[in-house]
Amino acid sequence: MSDWNNRTKLVHGGTRRSQYNEVSEAIFLTQGFVYESAEQAEARFIECGPDEFIYARYGNPTVAMFEERIALLEGAEDAFATASGMAAVNGALASMLKAGDHVVSAKALFGSCLYILEDILTRFGVEVTFVEGTDLDAWRAAVRSDTKAVFFESMSNPTLEVIDVAGVSEIAHAVGAKVVVDNVFSTPVFSNAIAQGADVVIYSATKHIDGQGRTLGGVILGTKEFIRKTVEPYMKHTGGSLSPFNAWVMLKGLETIDLRVRAQAASAQAIAEALQGHEALLRVIYPGLKDHAQHGLIQSQLGGKGGTVLSLDLKGGQEAAFKFLNAMQIGVISNNLGDAKSIATHPATTTHQRLSDDQKVELGIAPGLVRFSVGLEDADDLIGDLLQAIAASQA
Repeated sequence: MSDWNNRTKLVHGGTRRSQYNEVSEAIFLTQGFVYESAEQAEARFIECGPDEFIYARYGNPTVAMFEERIALLEGAEDAFATASGMAAVNGALASMLKAGDHVVSAKALFGSCLYILEDILTRFGVEVTFVEGTDLDAWRAAVRSDTKAVFFESMSNPTLEVIDVAGVSEIAHAVGAKVVVDNVFSTPVFSNAIAQGADVVIYSATKHIDGQGRTLGGVILGTKEFIRKTVEPYMKHTGGSLSPFNAWVMLKGLETIDLRVRAQAASAQAIAEALQGHEALLRVIYPGLKDHAQHGLIQSQLGGKGGTVLSLDLKGGQEAAFKFLNAMQIGVISNNLGDAKSIATHPATTTHQRLSDDQKVELGIAPGLVRFSVGLEDADDLIGDLLQAIAASQA
């Protein structure tokens, strides 16, 4: 399977068939499994074979299919599926860290990620240093001999800064630290983070992997040793595993993710180019635009693809942003992304609301900033709708 191209992996990777030889993957909606003998139960609790299961919190055939398929796409040795994207972030970090450890993190993060690093990990004695993620010199200055991990979003939310995965990995590995990358905005379609040096890659499968607004899910990817000896014991005892039904939805999502994400990114590029320079906009942020600060890095790291999300900074601040949101006719107001439906979000009052005003200023989350996740609608229809909403924002 490793020799297959990605679209083939996404349809067939990891498939297990029952005795009925079903075409679509089966949902094994069970919390437990029956043993043929007491001796077999004893043996399984000592060590599970590759296709043996004990309890849904530990593993499940449908979940295993999803884990194998996404690992095949990502080029990882193994994966552990989780109940949500944040369960993946928490599980990856908490499973590897202990009191006295040091972590270096990019400061531009999703609000819940910041909460884990600022409030939860520090509560248990982990020291965290925040740096400007795009500045390799800042990473060099921050890492220490006792740094155990570095963490960053490969493309930040919502200002879409792109961090040099290979550059940060080289710095981290020089002191023996693991590189943990939240790769949601870069997507598994465009990113090769593990090949570029990341040790651990995290996805909120809720986003592009499901991609149709149905279920929560997450996944942690890495070496087999890390997943099975570090992540799995922590996750199975703390209860953050993915449900079999949600795993089945994610499997179906993986079949079409390549087609969906490429179409969404093409529309996002067209929209960004159409809106760039508009007199009512202070800026259009999209990694695919040539004026993006990391445009050169995007060519090498993401194959020149800017992703499915752009951000618009409207003149007139929050009042203008709210008028824009309320005037949209196609896009919906919500706080998800990577969906088949276009979704607009006002980060300053929703996803990043808990940040102080100073933090928002430092991260570039302006009152007029709107994050726009491009869906599968016609690009020309979206451009027309956004233009009329921008006009309404200035009325």
